[in-house]
Amino acid sequence: MHYPRRVSKIKRARTQGFRARMRTHNGRKLLNRKRRHGFHKITVC
Repeated sequence: MHYPRRVSKIKRARTQGFRARMRTHNGRKLLNRKRRHGFHKITVC
């Protein structure tokens, strides 16, 4: 049975993962903002 909206973990990581964020200027700004607020559990997927 195929469930609706089944998301591939690889596709998700490539668009929303740590390395995708580090690739862009705004993504790095977002990570730094999260770090300032204490979201320090940032791991490389």
